[in-house]
Amino acid sequence: MKHLRVATEFALTIAITLAVCAAQESPQGIVTGNALEKKPSPADVSSDQAAPEFGAQRYPRYELRADDVVDLFFEFTPEFNQTLTVQPDGYITLRGVGDVHVAGLTVPEITETIRTAYGKILNNPTIAIALKDFDKPYFTAGGAIGRPGKYELRGDTTVVEAITIAGGFNDSAKHSQVVLFRRVSRDWMEGKVLDVKKMLNDKSLSEDLHLKPGDMIFVPQSRVSKIRRFISVPNMGIALNPAIP
Repeated sequence: MKHLRVATEFALTIAITLAVCAAQESPQGIVTGNALEKKPSPADVSSDQAAPEFGAQRYPRYELRADDVVDLFFEFTPEFNQTLTVQPDGYITLRGVGDVHVAGLTVPEITETIRTAYGKILNNPTIAIALKDFDKPYFTAGGAIGRPGKYELRGDTTVVEAITIAGGFNDSAKHSQVVLFRRVSRDWMEGKVLDVKKMLNDKSLSEDLHLKPGDMIFVPQSRVSKIRRFISVPNMGIALNPAIP
């Protein structure tokens, strides 16, 4: 299942990459599913659907997902102690209680959910949850960089630092339109364009954003690099292979 999850994440990255390439003239927007859409105005979105501002909640709590493993401890009834694996459908099976959906919940939320479930057969149970096996924080980098891929997010890392970790810009990179994609809620993912070229020229990284787990960075190609590699030369019967900057 871990391999399936990685494949799904890279499929999503490819889909987003295609969306960015199709919308570089107006790259800022929100990605929902596989499409890059215009960010709706407050008038178009109801209060319960509005997407949070980009960059909100810098240190979000980890949300459980399929294949994560947690240890459940009962202080006064240790016979109910157990190790639980989140199933592909997001459920765990609790001994003596049954199935409970936990995917997308944080540790405090799942603790309260399980306490409520066991409250039906135990008197005010005292429980503790410990993450045992879970996806480590990561970011994904793609596009015109040296080594596209998925990287472990260790410590406080900015976009420029992440690009360096991923091999830096290649010769075809458009430094002025680096796109940072971030999931801002369970239903919304937002893309923000960063002018890294200006940051480096000005020797100022004050606008360099700090990454969050799950962020995706895409570096588009420059317009020059999109010129066809082989150009027909009339009446000469040869192909010209121009140098690609």
